[in-house]
Amino acid sequence: MRLSASAVAAASAAWVWVPDDAEVVEGNEYTITRLPDYFDWDLSVLAFTPTGPLGPAVDAVLERARTFGLPELDWEVGLSAPAGLAAELSVRGGKVKLTLDVLARDLSQGLPALPSPAADVTIRWATDFETLRDGSAVGVTGFGGALPPDERIEADAARAAASVPAGGGGMLVAYVDGTPVGSGGVSLVDGVARLSGGVVVPAARGQGVYRAVLDARLSYAVMHGATTALVKGNVATSGPILRKAGFTTFGQEPIYAVPLR
Repeated sequence: MRLSASAVAAASAAWVWVPDDAEVVEGNEYTITRLPDYFDWDLSVLAFTPTGPLGPAVDAVLERARTFGLPELDWEVGLSAPAGLAAELSVRGGKVKLTLDVLARDLSQGLPALPSPAADVTIRWATDFETLRDGSAVGVTGFGGALPPDERIEADAARAAASVPAGGGGMLVAYVDGTPVGSGGVSLVDGVARLSGGVVVPAARGQGVYRAVLDARLSYAVMHGATTALVKGNVATSGPILRKAGFTTFGQEPIYAVPLR
């Protein structure tokens, strides 16, 4: 099966994740979310579907975002974003803070053959408090922010303990000599395996840890009927590794930091 650009763009646009402890505000043409304090990203645009002139629609989002009292708004310009959105954000002082590669791979013919890691890597599902805390700590190292409260970790571990055997996915954590060194998430929606949060601590990079976590996520996805794997990878880090694993880049989605003050 050959993946089409339109199908990948649609799957990318449909991929919206919001933790249940986030604040969500919906307008007629937009959705904004404020994440909990332990995230490094405070305020983001989840959806933007203007029906009229683009400039006033952008201004309406920014006006609502200013009521949160935060210094900036993160706005991802997706593959299906309205033409001219990036220019409108730039005019309002927006600067690209991160660029994501949208990559996908056909899984209908089975798994890619990935090289074995140089290190002796053990992979565990984060279905208990300790493992999920380890994975969250690895994520903080790679993405910033802080560890969630213990009660949040306990609740997420309980959800994962039900979700993983049911085919819904969860977080995998990689260990080398008993030390957590990598993590990555996978969720399955309508035959698409969404791979998220892949990260390796700096001291363990270059040993194939990311590939080991990727292989485990893809194996799980195929086992549970996924026919496509989708990733939004950092162009400077995970993107090159994913292309070597047979993923194709279908475009880029820059994330703009737009000043609110």
